[in-house]
Amino acid sequence: MVSQASLAPLLANQAAPGAGLKTDDPAKIRDAAQQFEALLLEQVLRSAKGDGAGWLGSDGDSAGGCATELGEQQLAIAMAQNGGLGLAKLIVAGLERK
Repeated sequence: MVSQASLAPLLANQAAPGAGLKTDDPAKIRDAAQQFEALLLEQVLRSAKGDGAGWLGSDGDSAGGCATELGEQQLAIAMAQNGGLGLAKLIVAGLERK
């Protein structure tokens, strides 16, 4: 599930329509591609964990579940910023060719 916190950086950078945004800025393309890859990695981590059990197989309380979700999100962001699966690199290369 995509959390509102993970979308906050994208929503904060939005400007009013027609404000003359430069959409082909390489830094913005790279940032958006990394955020997209982080979202995908977060979903992979959640799928790997499965339903109900925590990472160590123990039944956690709601605070433990929240901490696990935050940890998964931060791990996904760190992985995407450091190369991840290489999806962000492929996305950037594809968009810069146009």
